[in-house]
Amino acid sequence: MENLSKERRSTALSLIFAEKISGLILLIVGVILAYNSNTKDLGALGAFFIMVGAVLAFLGILMIVAKSD
Repeated sequence: MENLSKERRSTALSLIFAEKISGLILLIVGVILAYNSNTKDLGALGAFFIMVGAVLAFLGILMIVAKSD
């Protein structure tokens, strides 16, 4: 019974680590997308891609700072 508890704890820690890494990747992709959309002349699509980049960055930050119980 105790081994099962340790296995679950190990699995939970692995999932938390994967969540934080995924959040970091989302944050980086969002910042790069927003920055590149801002520096290049994309016309009307520029605002759309800046917004998508900002949303991705926000979701990445949420995934990083989210508490897991």
